Amino acid sequence: MNNFIIDLLEEKYLQYNQPNFIPNDPVSIPHLFSKKQDVEIMGFWAAVLAWGQRKTIINKCKELVHLMDGAPHDFILNHQDSDLKAFLAFKHRTFNATDTLYFIAWFRDFYSKNDSLERAFTQNMTSENLTVEQGLIGFHDLFFSLENYPARTKKHIATPARNSTCKRLTMFLRWMVRQDDKGVDFGIWKEISPSQLVCPCDVHVDRVARKLGLIQRERTDWKTALELTEKLRTLDANDPAKYDFALFGLGVEGEM
Repeated sequence: MNNFIIDLLEEKYLQYNQPNFIPNDPVSIPHLFSKKQDVEIMGFWAAVLAWGQRKTIINKCKELVHLMDGAPHDFILNHQDSDLKAFLAFKHRTFNATDTLYFIAWFRDFYSKNDSLERAFTQNMTSENLTVEQGLIGFHDLFFSLENYPARTKKHIATPARNSTCKRLTMFLRWMVRQDDKGVDFGIWKEISPSQLVCPCDVHVDRVARKLGLIQRERTDWKTALELTEKLRTLDANDPAKYDFALFGLGVEGEM
């Protein structure tokens, strides 16, 4: 990797990893909360719904927050069946009421037994794993472990086992795991190391990374995300996913 690319990535990482990045990005949704479980629940939901225009994503997530009376964790654990009727009209692109109600059911089952969503991602991985791959596979299997889960909802939860880029889940993990003094990512999970994170490979990141010669693989899939992350690891082995800020920023702002 030549010095120009290295300097560019470092410069743009510092430029975009700033508090002023938050308001126009889906990460603004978990930033509405201070309670750990609220941050987890709405961070997860914001990441899963993160396709399309960012303004629409943010508005749809705020609609969910309103439907949960502004207190997601409390609502998840204490709602009555009658409270769920209001969610029947919720929809974002192909994510509909069936998916929404299953998410609520799964969250209720999980949080009735666990204090943090981190456990759902760490049960299938160890500190010896180079990446979060096994954690993502284990999470997918756990998420669809409830009886009579709707088959249609599987398309909203990616897994490396299907060779998906898992861009939304890797973005969510970046939010929860990365910790610095910039205020964008939360760093509230400690069992997963930032060194294990995989760079979210969305359309902007993929396009810019290819222009910079960071990706050679023709297809865009899980192996592509791993290839990109391996390249970024040569710049910062402890925190390769931080360059997501640079690649995404360059792409979404039209600088490349």
